[in-house]
Amino acid sequence: MTASTGTGQAPASGPRHGPLHGVRVVEVAGIGPGPFAAMLLADLGADVVRVDRPAPSSAAAVARADVVNRGKRSLAVDLKAPAGLAVVQRLVTGADVLVEGFRPGVMERLGLGPDVCLAANPRLVYARMTGWGQEGPLAATAGHDIDYIALTGALWATGRSDERPVPALNLVGDYGGGSMFLVLGILAALVERSTSARGQVVDAAMVDGVAVLTTMFTALRRMGVWRDQRGANLFDTGAPFYEVYECADGRYLAVGALEHQFYVELVNRTGFRAGQDDAVRLAQGAPDDWPAAKEEWAALFRTRTRDEWAALLGETDACAQPVLDWTEALEHPHLRARGTYTTVDGVQQPAPAPRFDRTSTAVRHGPPAPGEHTLEVLAELGFPTDEAERLLADGAVSQAPPP
Repeated sequence: MTASTGTGQAPASGPRHGPLHGVRVVEVAGIGPGPFAAMLLADLGADVVRVDRPAPSSAAAVARADVVNRGKRSLAVDLKAPAGLAVVQRLVTGADVLVEGFRPGVMERLGLGPDVCLAANPRLVYARMTGWGQEGPLAATAGHDIDYIALTGALWATGRSDERPVPALNLVGDYGGGSMFLVLGILAALVERSTSARGQVVDAAMVDGVAVLTTMFTALRRMGVWRDQRGANLFDTGAPFYEVYECADGRYLAVGALEHQFYVELVNRTGFRAGQDDAVRLAQGAPDDWPAAKEEWAALFRTRTRDEWAALLGETDACAQPVLDWTEALEHPHLRARGTYTTVDGVQQPAPAPRFDRTSTAVRHGPPAPGEHTLEVLAELGFPTDEAERLLADGAVSQAPPP
């Protein structure tokens, strides 16, 4: 397999591995924010072994298309088979981190709960990713991103004043409030372990993480500068200088000229309210004035195409950029210059972030098929060849053919 890190992704000299090189992570296969968190750890250089269920060979193509599993190795195990469970238990004894994303109690019933794993490996960081957390009235119930952001107020506050609340894909609950806080907890626990020599359980609940993400708005409400009415504030499409506008060609321009000096730049470059006094042209206005000003801005932006506005404003302090689709984003000059996207096995995808000047990050290989590295991992765990073959024959583990 081949990987390209893209322009600017690695220093000219120094180690070619990330800052988590040497950290072994066991990911018990799930969906959503748990696998994404494990991907981030792999991007940072950790050796992530994903414990997959045995799957038919027909599933390999789909699995290899799931770039969230890039950089990981796959061990396919039947956890209901005692011999398969014993393999994972042995894997855990030499791991630094375990990541799981099941409902509370599932790992315990599998025989891989934190009590069992920490007894076998007291240095283990046992990271649990759930929507509602390990306890509370909703802990055992199902949910998804939209539910977690609904309960915290984040969904209620997102959208225009005359429309229903709109979820921002599943970025806020699953990945902002979930994956990112799970990784934060894992890294913090690893730092603490360096002095205590003890692991611990990290309980990362998406509902908790989303609540933390809304902290700034708690502060703004207490300061009296945020109204509870949706679509009436600085960041929720209420302000005319923080809005998305349709252009002459039906495409869109994003405007974020919050600070007055940037707003002045936007006004002067676009010719907004041309011919009027500066006091009128350059006034950002009070919230009661915003709806009328927004209509004026909307009319102005409809006079040129998106790309014409982007050419005029994109490389200035006017804080206005074109709204690009997925394909256009791959080709934007700034993102190309930074190597924001990388190509792995012919697939363009976001490159690892953030960047480090010594311990460079990279996507080491594409996503594996379930069980692609089973024999490799068994050998590392010390299983003799004949015992590994017996496990394969009994169906306790499975090995996928190479791509």
